[in-house]
Amino acid sequence: MPRDLAPDLVERLTKAFEADPTARLLQNAVTTTSVDDIALDRRVVTSIDHSVSHLLDDWAATSQEKSGRCWLFAGTNLLRAGAREKLGVKDFEFSQNHLLFWDKFEKANHWLESIIATADRDVDDRTVAHLLATPAEDGGQWNMFVALVVKHGLVPKVAMPETKSSSNTRLMNRDLSTMLRQGARDLRARAAEGADVDELREAKEQVLASVHRLLCIHLGTPPETFVWQWKDKDGTFHRDGAMTPLEFAERYVTVPLEDYVCVVNDPRPTSPYGRTFTVEHLGNVVGAPPVTYLNVETDLMKSLAARAIVGGEPVWFGCDTGQMSHADLGLWDAGLYDHASIYGTEPSLGKADRLLHHESLMTHAMLFTGVDLHDDVPRRWRVENSWGTERGDKGFMTMNDSWFAEFVFEIAVRRDALPPELQEALGQDPIVLPAWDPMGALAH
Repeated sequence: MPRDLAPDLVERLTKAFEADPTARLLQNAVTTTSVDDIALDRRVVTSIDHSVSHLLDDWAATSQEKSGRCWLFAGTNLLRAGAREKLGVKDFEFSQNHLLFWDKFEKANHWLESIIATADRDVDDRTVAHLLATPAEDGGQWNMFVALVVKHGLVPKVAMPETKSSSNTRLMNRDLSTMLRQGARDLRARAAEGADVDELREAKEQVLASVHRLLCIHLGTPPETFVWQWKDKDGTFHRDGAMTPLEFAERYVTVPLEDYVCVVNDPRPTSPYGRTFTVEHLGNVVGAPPVTYLNVETDLMKSLAARAIVGGEPVWFGCDTGQMSHADLGLWDAGLYDHASIYGTEPSLGKADRLLHHESLMTHAMLFTGVDLHDDVPRRWRVENSWGTERGDKGFMTMNDSWFAEFVFEIAVRRDALPPELQEALGQDPIVLPAWDPMGALAH
Protein backbone atom coordinates (compact mmCIF):
# COMPACT_ATOMS: atom_id res chain seq x y z
CA MET A 1 0.00 0.00 0.00
CA PRO A 2 1.23 3.56 -0.68
CA ARG A 3 2.29 5.42 2.45
CA ASP A 4 0.48 8.67 3.16
CA LEU A 5 2.06 11.90 4.27
CA ALA A 6 1.99 11.32 8.00
CA PRO A 7 1.29 14.24 10.40
CA ASP A 8 4.26 13.30 12.61
CA LEU A 9 6.61 13.58 9.61
CA VAL A 10 5.31 17.04 8.81
CA GLU A 11 5.69 18.04 12.47
CA ARG A 12 9.31 16.83 12.60
CA LEU A 13 10.22 18.61 9.37
CA THR A 14 8.59 21.85 10.49
CA LYS A 15 10.39 21.80 13.86
CA ALA A 16 13.72 21.13 12.10
CA PHE A 17 13.13 24.04 9.74
CA GLU A 18 12.20 26.42 12.56
CA ALA A 19 15.31 25.40 14.51
CA ASP A 20 17.60 26.26 11.57
CA PRO A 21 18.45 30.01 11.59
CA THR A 22 19.90 29.85 8.07
CA ALA A 23 16.68 28.34 6.75
CA ARG A 24 14.63 31.06 8.42
CA LEU A 25 16.90 33.75 7.00
CA LEU A 26 16.56 32.28 3.51
CA GLN A 27 12.78 32.14 3.94
CA ASN A 28 12.76 35.85 4.75
CA ALA A 29 14.85 36.56 1.66
CA VAL A 30 13.11 34.33 -0.88
CA THR A 31 9.58 35.30 0.13
CA THR A 32 10.34 38.87 -0.93
CA THR A 33 13.04 38.45 -3.62
CA SER A 34 13.50 36.17 -6.64
CA VAL A 35 15.35 33.03 -5.65
CA ASP A 36 17.61 33.36 -8.69
CA ASP A 37 18.62 36.88 -7.65
CA ILE A 38 19.69 35.48 -4.30
CA ALA A 39 21.35 32.37 -5.74
CA LEU A 40 23.28 34.29 -8.44
CA ASP A 41 26.94 33.59 -7.66
CA ARG A 42 28.73 36.92 -7.74
CA ARG A 43 32.11 35.21 -7.96
CA VAL A 44 31.07 33.69 -11.29
CA VAL A 45 29.52 36.93 -12.58
CA THR A 46 32.59 39.04 -11.84
CA SER A 47 34.91 36.46 -13.39
CA ILE A 48 33.30 36.82 -16.84
CA ASP A 49 33.67 39.62 -19.34
CA HIS A 50 32.45 39.81 -22.92
CA SER A 51 35.89 39.88 -24.59
CA VAL A 52 37.08 36.99 -26.78
CA SER A 53 40.25 36.27 -28.72
CA HIS A 54 38.46 35.55 -32.02
CA LEU A 55 35.52 37.80 -32.88
CA LEU A 56 33.46 37.81 -36.09
CA ASP A 57 30.47 40.07 -35.43
CA ASP A 58 30.48 43.74 -36.33
CA TRP A 59 26.73 43.97 -36.88
CA ALA A 60 23.66 44.65 -34.76
CA ALA A 61 21.72 41.87 -33.06
CA THR A 62 18.23 41.04 -34.34
CA SER A 63 14.97 40.40 -32.49
CA GLN A 64 12.49 37.57 -32.92
CA GLU A 65 10.06 39.58 -30.76
CA LYS A 66 7.29 37.44 -29.21
CA SER A 67 7.69 34.44 -31.47
CA GLY A 68 9.47 31.09 -31.51
CA ARG A 69 11.55 31.83 -34.61
CA CYS A 70 15.01 31.69 -33.04
CA TRP A 71 16.12 28.89 -35.38
CA LEU A 72 15.11 30.96 -38.43
CA PHE A 73 16.88 34.03 -37.04
CA ALA A 74 20.01 32.03 -36.23
CA GLY A 75 19.98 30.59 -39.76
CA THR A 76 19.45 33.89 -41.54
CA ASN A 77 22.00 35.56 -39.25
CA LEU A 78 24.53 32.97 -40.37
CA LEU A 79 23.75 33.69 -44.02
CA ARG A 80 23.63 37.47 -43.72
CA ALA A 81 27.33 37.64 -42.80
CA GLY A 82 28.28 36.67 -46.37
CA ALA A 83 25.40 38.59 -47.92
CA ARG A 84 26.50 41.84 -46.22
CA GLU A 85 29.96 41.46 -47.70
CA LYS A 86 28.65 40.65 -51.18
CA LEU A 87 26.20 43.57 -51.11
CA GLY A 88 28.77 45.94 -49.64
CA VAL A 89 26.43 47.07 -46.86
CA LYS A 90 26.81 47.43 -43.10
CA ASP A 91 23.36 46.23 -42.09
CA PHE A 92 21.21 43.66 -43.86
CA GLU A 93 18.54 41.13 -42.92
CA PHE A 94 16.82 38.40 -44.86
CA SER A 95 13.07 38.30 -44.30
CA GLN A 96 12.31 35.97 -41.42
CA ASN A 97 8.59 36.47 -42.12
CA HIS A 98 9.02 34.94 -45.58
CA LEU A 99 10.50 31.79 -44.06
CA LEU A 100 7.90 31.77 -41.28
CA PHE A 101 5.06 31.73 -43.83
CA TRP A 102 6.50 28.80 -45.75
CA ASP A 103 7.46 26.95 -42.58
CA LYS A 104 3.90 27.20 -41.25
CA PHE A 105 2.42 26.07 -44.55
CA GLU A 106 4.90 23.23 -45.04
CA LYS A 107 4.52 22.13 -41.43
CA ALA A 108 0.73 22.02 -41.81
CA ASN A 109 1.10 19.67 -44.77
CA HIS A 110 3.74 17.57 -42.98
CA TRP A 111 1.56 17.35 -39.86
CA LEU A 112 -1.56 16.38 -41.79
CA GLU A 113 0.42 13.66 -43.59
CA SER A 114 1.39 12.32 -40.16
CA ILE A 115 -2.25 12.40 -39.11
CA ILE A 116 -3.14 10.36 -42.22
CA ALA A 117 -0.29 7.91 -41.55
CA THR A 118 -1.53 7.30 -37.98
CA ALA A 119 -5.26 7.41 -38.72
CA ASP A 120 -5.66 3.71 -37.88
CA ARG A 121 -4.42 4.24 -34.31
CA ASP A 122 -6.48 5.19 -31.28
CA VAL A 123 -6.67 8.91 -30.55
CA ASP A 124 -4.98 8.22 -27.20
CA ASP A 125 -2.06 6.42 -28.84
CA ARG A 126 1.11 8.08 -27.58
CA THR A 127 2.29 9.16 -31.04
CA VAL A 128 -1.14 10.50 -32.03
CA ALA A 129 -1.43 12.33 -28.71
CA HIS A 130 2.01 13.85 -29.26
CA LEU A 131 1.01 15.07 -32.72
CA LEU A 132 -2.27 16.53 -31.51
CA ALA A 133 -0.49 18.37 -28.69
CA THR A 134 1.73 20.34 -31.08
CA PRO A 135 -0.01 21.13 -34.39
CA ALA A 136 1.33 24.65 -34.95
CA GLU A 137 4.72 25.11 -33.29
CA ASP A 138 7.02 27.98 -34.27
CA GLY A 139 10.19 26.04 -33.53
CA GLY A 140 12.54 24.11 -35.75
CA GLN A 141 15.94 22.52 -36.30
CA TRP A 142 18.83 23.13 -38.68
CA ASN A 143 17.75 20.64 -41.36
CA MET A 144 14.31 22.23 -41.42
CA PHE A 145 15.86 25.66 -42.06
CA VAL A 146 17.88 24.29 -44.97
CA ALA A 147 14.80 22.57 -46.42
CA LEU A 148 12.93 25.88 -46.49
CA VAL A 149 15.74 27.81 -48.17
CA VAL A 150 16.31 25.10 -50.77
CA LYS A 151 12.63 24.94 -51.72
CA HIS A 152 11.40 28.50 -51.20
CA GLY A 153 14.51 30.66 -51.37
CA LEU A 154 15.04 33.92 -49.51
CA VAL A 155 14.00 37.55 -49.87
CA PRO A 156 15.32 40.73 -48.27
CA LYS A 157 13.33 41.99 -45.31
CA VAL A 158 11.92 44.90 -47.34
CA ALA A 159 10.28 42.43 -49.77
CA MET A 160 8.27 40.73 -46.99
CA PRO A 161 8.49 42.78 -43.79
CA GLU A 162 7.29 41.88 -40.33
CA THR A 163 3.61 41.93 -39.43
CA LYS A 164 1.86 42.03 -36.07
CA SER A 165 1.46 38.26 -36.19
CA SER A 166 4.99 37.42 -37.31
CA SER A 167 6.32 39.37 -34.33
CA ASN A 168 3.74 37.91 -31.94
CA THR A 169 2.55 34.53 -33.16
CA ARG A 170 0.33 33.53 -30.22
CA LEU A 171 -3.09 34.34 -31.68
CA MET A 172 -2.21 33.09 -35.15
CA ASN A 173 -0.96 29.82 -33.67
CA ARG A 174 -4.07 29.51 -31.53
CA ASP A 175 -6.36 29.73 -34.56
CA LEU A 176 -4.10 27.61 -36.74
CA SER A 177 -4.02 24.89 -34.07
CA THR A 178 -7.81 24.83 -33.92
CA MET A 179 -8.03 24.62 -37.71
CA LEU A 180 -5.54 21.75 -37.90
CA ARG A 181 -7.05 19.76 -35.03
CA GLN A 182 -10.45 20.10 -36.67
CA GLY A 183 -8.90 18.85 -39.90
CA ALA A 184 -7.35 15.93 -38.01
CA ARG A 185 -10.73 15.00 -36.55
CA ASP A 186 -12.33 15.01 -40.00
CA LEU A 187 -9.51 13.05 -41.65
CA ARG A 188 -9.56 10.41 -38.91
CA ALA A 189 -13.35 10.14 -39.20
CA ARG A 190 -13.16 9.64 -42.96
CA ALA A 191 -10.43 7.03 -42.50
CA ALA A 192 -12.65 5.19 -40.01
CA GLU A 193 -15.41 5.19 -42.62
CA GLY A 194 -13.10 3.44 -45.11
CA ALA A 195 -11.66 6.32 -47.18
CA ASP A 196 -8.40 5.39 -48.90
CA VAL A 197 -5.19 7.43 -48.85
CA ASP A 198 -5.96 9.25 -52.10
CA GLU A 199 -9.35 10.33 -50.77
CA LEU A 200 -7.78 11.46 -47.50
CA ARG A 201 -5.20 13.54 -49.37
CA GLU A 202 -7.92 15.22 -51.39
CA ALA A 203 -9.63 16.12 -48.12
CA LYS A 204 -6.27 17.31 -46.77
CA GLU A 205 -6.04 19.87 -49.59
CA GLN A 206 -9.28 21.46 -48.37
CA VAL A 207 -7.68 21.94 -44.95
CA LEU A 208 -4.57 23.37 -46.58
CA ALA A 209 -6.68 25.89 -48.49
CA SER A 210 -8.00 27.21 -45.17
CA VAL A 211 -4.46 27.24 -43.71
CA HIS A 212 -3.14 29.20 -46.69
CA ARG A 213 -5.88 31.80 -46.30
CA LEU A 214 -5.14 32.15 -42.57
CA LEU A 215 -1.41 32.58 -43.18
CA CYS A 216 -1.90 35.17 -45.90
CA ILE A 217 -4.21 37.15 -43.61
CA HIS A 218 -1.73 37.11 -40.73
CA LEU A 219 1.63 37.25 -42.49
CA GLY A 220 0.96 38.68 -45.94
CA THR A 221 1.37 36.93 -49.28
CA PRO A 222 4.92 35.83 -50.13
CA PRO A 223 6.24 37.57 -53.25
CA GLU A 224 6.73 35.48 -56.37
CA THR A 225 9.12 38.15 -57.70
CA PHE A 226 10.42 41.47 -56.39
CA VAL A 227 12.66 44.26 -57.61
CA TRP A 228 15.91 44.35 -55.67
CA GLN A 229 17.88 47.57 -55.47
CA TRP A 230 20.02 49.08 -52.73
CA LYS A 231 22.76 51.53 -51.77
CA ASP A 232 26.03 50.19 -50.46
CA LYS A 233 27.91 51.60 -47.48
CA ASP A 234 29.68 54.08 -49.77
CA GLY A 235 26.37 55.42 -51.08
CA THR A 236 26.63 53.79 -54.51
CA PHE A 237 23.28 52.71 -55.98
CA HIS A 238 22.82 49.14 -57.29
CA ARG A 239 19.89 47.41 -58.98
CA ASP A 240 19.55 43.69 -59.72
CA GLY A 241 16.06 44.11 -61.13
CA ALA A 242 13.25 41.58 -60.80
CA MET A 243 14.22 38.37 -58.98
CA THR A 244 12.47 35.32 -57.60
CA PRO A 245 13.20 34.19 -54.02
CA LEU A 246 15.18 31.22 -55.35
CA GLU A 247 17.24 33.48 -57.61
CA PHE A 248 17.93 35.81 -54.70
CA ALA A 249 19.08 32.91 -52.52
CA GLU A 250 21.29 31.55 -55.29
CA ARG A 251 22.98 34.93 -55.67
CA TYR A 252 23.39 35.97 -52.04
CA VAL A 253 23.83 32.77 -50.05
CA THR A 254 27.60 32.48 -49.99
CA VAL A 255 27.95 29.18 -48.10
CA PRO A 256 27.06 25.68 -49.38
CA LEU A 257 24.02 25.05 -47.19
CA GLU A 258 23.45 21.50 -48.37
CA ASP A 259 27.02 20.57 -47.40
CA TYR A 260 26.25 21.21 -43.72
CA VAL A 261 25.40 18.42 -41.31
CA CYS A 262 23.95 18.49 -37.83
CA VAL A 263 26.05 16.98 -35.05
CA VAL A 264 24.68 16.52 -31.55
CA ASN A 265 25.80 15.47 -28.12
CA ASP A 266 23.38 12.94 -26.65
CA PRO A 267 25.19 11.07 -23.84
CA ARG A 268 22.35 8.69 -23.00
CA PRO A 269 23.52 5.04 -22.87
CA THR A 270 20.99 4.19 -25.60
CA SER A 271 22.55 6.70 -28.02
CA PRO A 272 25.98 5.46 -29.14
CA TYR A 273 28.51 7.95 -30.44
CA GLY A 274 29.36 7.77 -34.11
CA ARG A 275 25.82 6.79 -35.10
CA THR A 276 23.19 8.79 -36.95
CA PHE A 277 19.67 9.30 -35.65
CA THR A 278 16.34 10.61 -36.82
CA VAL A 279 13.00 11.13 -35.06
CA GLU A 280 9.60 9.92 -36.24
CA HIS A 281 7.31 12.60 -37.71
CA LEU A 282 9.96 15.32 -37.27
CA GLY A 283 10.29 17.82 -40.10
CA ASN A 284 8.51 20.49 -42.10
CA VAL A 285 8.97 19.93 -45.86
CA VAL A 286 7.57 16.62 -47.13
CA GLY A 287 10.07 15.14 -49.58
CA ALA A 288 13.09 16.97 -48.14
CA PRO A 289 15.94 14.94 -46.66
CA PRO A 290 14.89 13.73 -43.20
CA VAL A 291 16.05 15.55 -40.09
CA THR A 292 19.16 13.51 -39.33
CA TYR A 293 21.98 14.11 -36.90
CA LEU A 294 25.27 12.48 -35.95
CA ASN A 295 25.99 11.86 -32.27
CA VAL A 296 29.49 12.90 -31.17
CA GLU A 297 31.29 13.68 -27.94
CA THR A 298 31.22 17.22 -26.57
CA ASP A 299 34.95 17.87 -27.04
CA LEU A 300 34.62 17.22 -30.77
CA MET A 301 31.66 19.59 -30.99
CA LYS A 302 33.73 22.30 -29.28
CA SER A 303 36.68 21.68 -31.59
CA LEU A 304 34.50 21.83 -34.71
CA ALA A 305 32.82 25.05 -33.59
CA ALA A 306 36.07 26.73 -32.61
CA ARG A 307 37.79 25.81 -35.89
CA ALA A 308 34.89 27.23 -37.90
CA ILE A 309 35.00 30.53 -36.00
CA VAL A 310 38.78 30.84 -36.32
CA GLY A 311 38.27 30.19 -40.03
CA GLY A 312 35.89 33.14 -40.23
CA GLU A 313 32.49 31.42 -40.16
CA PRO A 314 29.77 31.75 -37.48
CA VAL A 315 28.20 28.54 -36.17
CA TRP A 316 24.48 27.75 -35.75
CA PHE A 317 23.76 25.87 -32.52
CA GLY A 318 20.89 24.62 -30.36
CA CYS A 319 20.83 24.54 -26.56
CA ASP A 320 18.73 24.67 -23.40
CA THR A 321 18.92 28.37 -22.67
CA GLY A 322 16.68 28.18 -19.60
CA GLN A 323 19.40 26.49 -17.57
CA MET A 324 22.01 28.43 -15.55
CA SER A 325 21.60 31.59 -17.61
CA HIS A 326 20.97 35.25 -16.85
CA ALA A 327 19.25 36.89 -19.81
CA ASP A 328 19.75 40.52 -18.78
CA LEU A 329 23.45 40.12 -18.00
CA GLY A 330 23.85 37.89 -21.05
CA LEU A 331 25.80 35.24 -19.13
CA TRP A 332 25.79 31.44 -19.13
CA ASP A 333 27.86 29.32 -16.75
CA ALA A 334 27.21 25.81 -15.39
CA GLY A 335 27.64 27.17 -11.84
CA LEU A 336 25.96 30.54 -12.29
CA TYR A 337 23.39 29.93 -9.52
CA ASP A 338 24.25 28.45 -6.12
CA HIS A 339 20.90 26.80 -5.46
CA ALA A 340 22.56 24.13 -3.32
CA SER A 341 23.36 26.66 -0.61
CA ILE A 342 19.74 27.78 -0.50
CA TYR A 343 17.99 24.40 -0.58
CA GLY A 344 20.63 22.32 1.18
CA THR A 345 20.46 19.78 -1.65
CA GLU A 346 23.25 19.34 -4.18
CA PRO A 347 21.99 18.99 -7.79
CA SER A 348 23.31 15.69 -9.16
CA LEU A 349 21.60 15.18 -12.53
CA GLY A 350 24.12 14.90 -15.35
CA LYS A 351 23.36 15.70 -18.98
CA ALA A 352 22.16 12.18 -19.76
CA ASP A 353 19.96 12.07 -16.65
CA ARG A 354 18.47 15.44 -17.49
CA LEU A 355 17.43 14.14 -20.91
CA LEU A 356 16.08 10.88 -19.49
CA HIS A 357 14.11 12.53 -16.69
CA HIS A 358 12.64 15.45 -18.69
CA GLU A 359 14.79 18.05 -16.97
CA SER A 360 16.45 19.36 -20.13
CA LEU A 361 16.21 19.41 -23.92
CA MET A 362 16.98 21.81 -26.74
CA THR A 363 14.81 24.91 -26.42
CA HIS A 364 16.63 27.67 -28.30
CA ALA A 365 18.92 28.23 -31.30
CA MET A 366 21.54 30.97 -31.65
CA LEU A 367 24.79 31.73 -33.44
CA PHE A 368 28.36 31.46 -32.19
CA THR A 369 30.17 34.57 -33.43
CA GLY A 370 33.31 34.39 -31.34
CA VAL A 371 35.47 32.17 -29.16
CA ASP A 372 38.09 32.93 -26.53
CA LEU A 373 40.99 30.50 -26.92
CA HIS A 374 43.89 30.00 -24.53
CA ASP A 375 46.56 27.61 -25.83
CA ASP A 376 43.98 26.56 -28.46
CA VAL A 377 41.51 25.51 -25.73
CA PRO A 378 38.12 27.31 -25.56
CA ARG A 379 37.51 29.34 -22.40
CA ARG A 380 34.32 31.10 -23.39
CA TRP A 381 32.06 31.66 -26.39
CA ARG A 382 30.41 34.76 -27.83
CA VAL A 383 26.80 34.27 -28.87
CA GLU A 384 24.52 36.28 -31.14
CA ASN A 385 21.05 35.97 -29.71
CA SER A 386 17.79 37.12 -31.31
CA TRP A 387 16.31 38.91 -28.31
CA GLY A 388 17.07 42.47 -29.43
CA THR A 389 19.87 44.77 -28.28
CA GLU A 390 18.83 45.48 -24.69
CA ARG A 391 20.38 42.41 -23.07
CA GLY A 392 23.96 41.31 -22.59
CA ASP A 393 26.51 43.17 -24.72
CA LYS A 394 24.02 44.94 -27.04
CA GLY A 395 22.27 41.64 -27.71
CA PHE A 396 25.39 39.46 -27.74
CA MET A 397 25.89 36.99 -24.90
CA THR A 398 28.86 35.26 -23.26
CA MET A 399 28.92 31.53 -22.56
CA ASN A 400 31.56 29.99 -20.35
CA ASP A 401 32.94 26.71 -21.66
CA SER A 402 31.48 24.83 -18.67
CA TRP A 403 27.98 25.66 -19.94
CA PHE A 404 28.70 24.37 -23.46
CA ALA A 405 29.40 20.87 -22.16
CA GLU A 406 26.21 20.68 -20.11
CA PHE A 407 23.57 22.48 -22.16
CA VAL A 408 24.60 22.72 -25.84
CA PHE A 409 22.96 19.91 -27.79
CA GLU A 410 23.68 20.48 -31.47
CA ILE A 411 25.68 22.49 -34.00
CA ALA A 412 25.67 22.71 -37.79
CA VAL A 413 29.06 22.23 -39.45
CA ARG A 414 30.44 21.51 -42.89
CA ARG A 415 30.63 17.83 -43.69
CA ASP A 416 34.30 18.01 -44.69
CA ALA A 417 35.20 19.40 -41.23
CA LEU A 418 34.42 16.01 -39.68
CA PRO A 419 37.09 13.33 -39.24
CA PRO A 420 37.03 10.81 -42.16
CA GLU A 421 35.49 8.03 -40.10
CA LEU A 422 32.58 10.27 -39.10
CA GLN A 423 32.08 11.46 -42.66
CA GLU A 424 31.73 7.80 -43.56
CA ALA A 425 29.33 7.24 -40.65
CA LEU A 426 26.94 9.79 -42.16
CA GLY A 427 26.09 7.25 -44.84
CA GLN A 428 24.61 4.69 -42.45
CA ASP A 429 20.89 4.19 -41.96
CA PRO A 430 19.85 6.32 -38.98
CA ILE A 431 18.45 4.88 -35.77
CA VAL A 432 14.81 5.98 -35.56
CA LEU A 433 13.71 7.52 -32.26
CA PRO A 434 10.03 7.90 -31.29
CA ALA A 435 8.23 11.17 -31.99
CA TRP A 436 8.32 12.23 -28.33
CA ASP A 437 12.06 11.71 -27.83
CA PRO A 438 13.72 14.83 -26.37
CA MET A 439 16.22 14.94 -29.23
CA GLY A 440 13.28 15.78 -31.49
CA ALA A 441 12.62 18.99 -29.55
CA LEU A 442 12.27 22.16 -31.62
CA ALA A 443 14.25 25.30 -30.85
CA HIS A 444 11.96 28.27 -30.36
